[in-house]
Amino acid sequence: MKLVYDIKDKPRFGQVLIFAFQQLLAILAATIAVPMITGNGMSPAAALFGAGVGTLVYVLFTKGRSPVFLGSSFAFLGSLAAAFAGAVSVEAGYAGLIIGACIAGLVYVVLAIIVKVAGVKWINKLMPAQVIGPTVAIIGLSLASNAAGDLQTANAGGHTLVAVLCGLVTLLVVTVCSVYGSKSMKLIPFIIGILAGYALAAILTVIGTAANIPELLICDFSRFETMSAIEVPEFTFLTALKGVKDVDATYILKLVVAYLPVSFVIFAEHLADHKNISSIIERDLLEDPGLHRTLMGDGIGSFAGAFFGGCPNTTYGESIACVAITGNASVITIITTACLAMLISFVGPFVTFLSSIPTCVMGGVCMSLYGFIAVSGLKMVQKVNLEDNRNLFVVSVILIAGIGGLSLTFGQVTITTIATALILGIIFNLVLSGKKGEKTEE
Repeated sequence: MKLVYDIKDKPRFGQVLIFAFQQLLAILAATIAVPMITGNGMSPAAALFGAGVGTLVYVLFTKGRSPVFLGSSFAFLGSLAAAFAGAVSVEAGYAGLIIGACIAGLVYVVLAIIVKVAGVKWINKLMPAQVIGPTVAIIGLSLASNAAGDLQTANAGGHTLVAVLCGLVTLLVVTVCSVYGSKSMKLIPFIIGILAGYALAAILTVIGTAANIPELLICDFSRFETMSAIEVPEFTFLTALKGVKDVDATYILKLVVAYLPVSFVIFAEHLADHKNISSIIERDLLEDPGLHRTLMGDGIGSFAGAFFGGCPNTTYGESIACVAITGNASVITIITTACLAMLISFVGPFVTFLSSIPTCVMGGVCMSLYGFIAVSGLKMVQKVNLEDNRNLFVVSVILIAGIGGLSLTFGQVTITTIATALILGIIFNLVLSGKKGEKTEE
C-alpha cells in the first residue's frame, strides 16, 4: 500500500502523540504478558519501560530508518523460567535475567559482525521469497488462536457470546475506519475501534451490575480502586543487585544453555520481520541501514530492555502490522511510542486504564493485526512461481509445519514453531535448488 507518512516524515506534534498511542495499544498486551506469565514478582510496568528503552537503542543503531517497536519476546519464556528455577534465590534469579539477556545480546553482536564481513547476499540466496514469504505468513497464522481466544474472553468473567459481540464490534469499527474513513480516521483506526469496543463493554457492564446480570459483566473496574497516582516500576536491576552475591559459575553455565540456543532461533524471526517490514515500506532494510545494524540494535536493545524490565526484546509483528494498516511508517512515531511507554509506566491511572481494556476488545484488534501479518507473507508468495513443483513443496512444508505447530525440543532447549518451519524450508529449498523445477500442467 502507499504510505501516508514515510520513514523520515514528521507529522504534527498532536498527530504524533495520537499515532504513538495507537502503536502503544498495538504492542501493549504482548509486552506486559511475558512478565505476567513468568511471575516471580516481575513487573509489567518495568517491562513496558524496558521495551521503550530497547526501542530507542534499536532506533539509534538503525539510524532511524526502521519503523519497528521492540517488545518482550515470548520465545524467551522458557529461558526466563530457567533463570529463576536454577537460582538459589529470587534475587539471584533477577540477576540471572540480566546475565541471560547479556548472553543473548552477545549472540546478536557476533552475528552482526559476521554479516558485516560476509554481507547479506548469502542470506537472500538462503531465504528467497518461497522461504521467507510463508514464514512471515505463519507468524500471523500462529497467533490466530490467541486472537480468537481473546475475542471470547471478558475481563470480569462475563458470558462468551457477549464478549464476542464486543470484540466483533471493535473489529468492525477498525475495518470501517480503515476502508471508508477519512484520511485522519484511516491513520488511527485502532484507537477508534478500541474506544468503541470499550464503550460498549462498559455500558453492558453497568447494565449488568445494576440489573444483577452476570452475563453482561465484561469490564473489571475493581483495579481502579487500588491504583495510585504515581507508581515507580520495580526495575529488574534494583532487585538483581541483591542477588549478585549468589551467582556462581555453575549458574552462569545454566543461563548459557537456556539463552544461547534461543538467541539463534530469534535470529530467524528477526530476518522474517525485517523482510516483512521491508516489503511494506519498499526499502530493503537488510541493505540499508543493513542487517548488521538491525541485529546490533535488536541485541543491545534486548539487553537494555532486560536491564530494566527483565525481558529480552524482539521486533514486534503487531507494530509492523500497525504500520501496514495505517500507512504510517514515520520513525518519529516509533520514537514517541517508546518515550510514551517509558512515561506511562510511572503513571498509575494510565497503566490501570490500559490494563482494564477488556481482553475481548483487544482480541478484535488482534484479529486484524495478526491477519495483516499473514497477508503480508502471502503477498511475498504471490511473486513465486507455484507451478514449479520445487517452490510448491518448499512453501507447503513451511505452511503445514507452521500452522500445525511443529516444534523441536532438545533437553531444555525448544526450537519454536516459526523457527522450525523456517529451518525446514531452508533445508528443502537447498535440497531442491540443485534440480531444475518442473512445471505442472493443468
